[in-house]
Amino acid sequence: MSDGEHALVDTKGKFVQVVSDGRKRNDIEWLPGRILLSNKRLVLATNDGKRTIPLSKVSSVTASQMNQPLAQVDSYVKVQAGRNVTLISAKQAEEFQEKLYSTLLDQTVVLVNHPAVKGGVVQDGGWEKGRLKLDGDCINLAIASGTFVELDIDDVGTVEAKEKTIRGDGRPLLEVEHTIEGTSVETHISGTPRHVSLIEGLVRQGEQRNIADDVDLSDKETQVLMALYSGISPFKIPDFVDMEIEEVEDVYDRLMEADILEPVRTRREVQLEARGRSIASDAMADQ
Repeated sequence: MSDGEHALVDTKGKFVQVVSDGRKRNDIEWLPGRILLSNKRLVLATNDGKRTIPLSKVSSVTASQMNQPLAQVDSYVKVQAGRNVTLISAKQAEEFQEKLYSTLLDQTVVLVNHPAVKGGVVQDGGWEKGRLKLDGDCINLAIASGTFVELDIDDVGTVEAKEKTIRGDGRPLLEVEHTIEGTSVETHISGTPRHVSLIEGLVRQGEQRNIADDVDLSDKETQVLMALYSGISPFKIPDFVDMEIEEVEDVYDRLMEADILEPVRTRREVQLEARGRSIASDAMADQ
């Protein structure tokens, strides 16, 4: 290894290059081999040779699960570097993915607007510089003004990728919905196209886990969801939606059974799951 380079992951697995120099390959075959990740490069080695991917060339990383029972791998990470795309399925999949994202994103400086939206209401805050660091399934953002934002990937409800004029320049932008102390908020993140693309691949994992499937809700259940999404205290919901306490608690029970709410305390306090926030957001948009 070169000066300043150190190994992070050394494991076995399978890999296949699906796009070469911008062209999709037809001769796709998973190759077993050794997967080595350092702080500077990714090496995929077989008995016939090895291929090296410099991390500085990686522009996108996305994780996927294979649902087909006869699939050759359970999951894989898609890595794009320039005009080449490679699928990698490591035996130590969780460790490999975590180390790869951390190596690519730790200490990255981005622009952050937090909270850009709180309880469905647009806030007056502006853009500030923030330093990003990954800690397991959390994205930690230390903002220049002293604010610290912890964005739990499993708590991500929705992600919107846009282009917007920020500080006088057109920049890529991610609008990430999650919660702070039980209240739905949006944290907006911008930066270089490469950094935003890498962050998007990470937060999209949470969105996919919590995607709002078609759920048949009654009008009363929808009212309760929208009230919680707007930041109304669970204890004030009966008065806010003009329903009896027992009726609201029955709604809570049904929504918890559907994994849309989660109990916080035994004394009938609840908060929206990421899936529930996604459903509530869609319902409010339809009003």
